[in-house]
Amino acid sequence: MAFESLGAWRARSAARAECTARLKRVLSEALGLGAADALAINEIACSDPGCPDMETIVLVMRAGAPTRALRVRRPLNAVDADDIAALVAEDRSAHAPSAGPAAGSR
Repeated sequence: MAFESLGAWRARSAARAECTARLKRVLSEALGLGAADALAINEIACSDPGCPDMETIVLVMRAGAPTRALRVRRPLNAVDADDIAALVAEDRSAHAPSAGPAAGSR
């Protein structure tokens, strides 16, 4: 097992924190979140076949609504504009009004 220096660990932690903060800013704006809403972004190990070693999980917590978990099958530092657009589209599709019964049907 290789060990890294404390300086290298701190630099990696600072870079990860900045990446997370940037992604939170971009997603909060893109999702139209308000002051009462929150996001949690985490990078976790993925053991599913065909999944990369790490994936990014975004928890969207809107006031008065159930928490939604969105997934990007990439490490945090690899999330790009296309991934963000896909997350926004996925979140919007979950909030789209469902079609009710057709008029005249019983």
